[in-house]
Amino acid sequence: MADSALSIRTIDESDLPDFQRVMAWAFLGDHLGEDSKWLKVLERDRAHAVFDGDELIGTSGILTREITVPGGRQAPAGAVTVVSVKPGHRRRGVASLLMKTQLHGMHESGEALAMLWASEGSIYRRYGYGEYATSIAMLRMPTRMAFHPGVHVSDARIRQVTREEALPVMREFHEQVRTTRVGWLSRVEHTWDVQLADREVDRDGLTSYRYCLHPEGYVVFRVKGNGDASGPASELHVRELVCTTEQAYADLYRFLLDMDLAAEISFYTAWDDPILHMVDNPRKVRREAGDALWVRLVDVDRALPLRTYSSDVDSVLEVEDSFCPWNSGRWRFTVKGGEATVTRTEDPADVSLDVAALGSAFLGGVRLSVLRRAHRVVEHTPGHVDALTMAFLGVMEPHCPEVF
Repeated sequence: MADSALSIRTIDESDLPDFQRVMAWAFLGDHLGEDSKWLKVLERDRAHAVFDGDELIGTSGILTREITVPGGRQAPAGAVTVVSVKPGHRRRGVASLLMKTQLHGMHESGEALAMLWASEGSIYRRYGYGEYATSIAMLRMPTRMAFHPGVHVSDARIRQVTREEALPVMREFHEQVRTTRVGWLSRVEHTWDVQLADREVDRDGLTSYRYCLHPEGYVVFRVKGNGDASGPASELHVRELVCTTEQAYADLYRFLLDMDLAAEISFYTAWDDPILHMVDNPRKVRREAGDALWVRLVDVDRALPLRTYSSDVDSVLEVEDSFCPWNSGRWRFTVKGGEATVTRTEDPADVSLDVAALGSAFLGGVRLSVLRRAHRVVEHTPGHVDALTMAFLGVMEPHCPEVF
């Protein structure tokens, strides 16, 4: 329950200095300054601040985006960002007030999906966000690795170009690819400035970005200089590798693996990145998994039909949602020919689960059968969890390549 002394409203221009200051303090960083890259994408009519009297003590924002969902459809979604509470004001319900205001606003406007990246893993499930809706792999691999004999590399020319020359081409490629990859997001103009911010403070001791274009894709990376008396051994830190064809993917990986003076490649990529199966010694490819996008179904009956499904199913789901009570109750979830309908029902439940479990499974990245084993899903009618699991699965692992 929020402290009764607190108030919340959308911000105006005069709030920006305090808004940024609270964010910086909450995330243990320096003051963000007037040139903060996040100000370029912040939608001020969707940014909220909590006040204790005249003191600004909490921040949050929503970015209007589309996310690709299973079936290649584009679904409107609220990308929740810049959530922070000023030190000394925690445990007063500030975050709850921010979350409630956001979710109720999206419910009223008809935005059925919300999503975020969680700074701490213990916070957002209580607000109905499902963890591991997409996972991410920290991939490290040595250069000079050979490909499996069946992998063909073309003679396509790969050019290193300037940022100015690369960006128009990259925008076109990204737009083509993001509509085919579950979990990828639409980008507005200034998103590129945020995702590829390249000031000295953004580089963390690495070089500026290198931009390399293939006729069917691109790669962006930084370099960390390294080596000793035996020779250079720099690291390539890949930021984006986007390809419209599988051939371009092989070509660009080969380009990175053959880079002179480099000894290692690192890349935050999809868990099912095919490079593991392209190289001749996959044990040298090291992967560390982590959670990425968390998904929240703002309205169960409007969100579930946004995507297509892999198999037919007819189950009654009993959903628990204490934070958005309009979702609580029993829903008949029926899929025919990939299309879902969701209607209220008084029929007995086949499966019980909370809304966070549905959010985890929504993009096909988490199996409901695994959540059953984790005591997050309860099956009342035998066979229904397995049937739902198969219906929610997709062809590829969902992946969100950008933090917002």
